[in-house]
Amino acid sequence: LKAKTDEFKKRLSEGESLDDILSEAFASVREASKRTLGQRHFDVQLMGGIALHQGKIAEMRTGEGKTLVATLPSYLNALTGKGVHLVTVNDYLARRDAAWMGQIFNALGLTVGCINHEGSYLYDATHQKKDDSLDKKEDTVGAFHIVYEFLRPVTKREAYCADITYGTNNEYGFDYLRDNMAYQAENMSQRPNH
Repeated sequence: LKAKTDEFKKRLSEGESLDDILSEAFASVREASKRTLGQRHFDVQLMGGIALHQGKIAEMRTGEGKTLVATLPSYLNALTGKGVHLVTVNDYLARRDAAWMGQIFNALGLTVGCINHEGSYLYDATHQKKDDSLDKKEDTVGAFHIVYEFLRPVTKREAYCADITYGTNNEYGFDYLRDNMAYQAENMSQRPNH
């Protein structure tokens, strides 16, 4: 599957459009999801992914798989090399989704970042959290261990340079404002414009 990513990038560089490779790219994501998470996108989820890629709004209720749907257009658009920002409502969901869906993207050869208010991370399948005191606290409130598992702390710039970056609208918005007030390029966090 990682070889398909290289093939898609090559085809794009030779003049094909994202729409030309959409079906094959979505099929690759669907297969990677089945192999890594044991979850296969339903046809309606594929349709939702197409709608999002086309810049449309797709309404989905709780439990219908928005997190999984987002992997489809995110992967497709990340193939351009310009980076994809996935926006979620809070830091916890950004970390959860980066670690959870990061498995799919990793299988496809893409990097995944996560921007939080307190820190930035890259998905790393080999990274294990060293301090389990947070897990003990999380166990008392019913949270998941996945929150920091497989998320290696990095600089904000490194997280933004990932192929796909999860974060909140607040973090993206304030980072944009801070970057536009920076006097030197090396003080900026977000990717330079392509």
